[in-house]
Amino acid sequence: MEIGVHWDQCEANGICVGIAPDIFDLDDNDDLIVAEGPVPAQLEGDVRDAIAQCPKAALFAKD
Repeated sequence: MEIGVHWDQCEANGICVGIAPDIFDLDDNDDLIVAEGPVPAQLEGDVRDAIAQCPKAALFAKD
C-alpha cells in the first residue's frame, strides 16, 4: 500500500499525524509530510484509519 494526497484539499490539521505518526508528520511550516515508499504491513491499519478520519478526504490508498 502507498499513500496519495489530494494536496489541494489537505489542510494539514494533523489528525493523520496523531493516528499514524510513523507515516505522517508536519514540518516547521505546518505542511504535511508523508513517508516515502510503501507503508509497512504492521502500520496499514493505522494508515487506513487516518485516511478514513481525514476531515477533508485528502488522503487515499494507492493499493
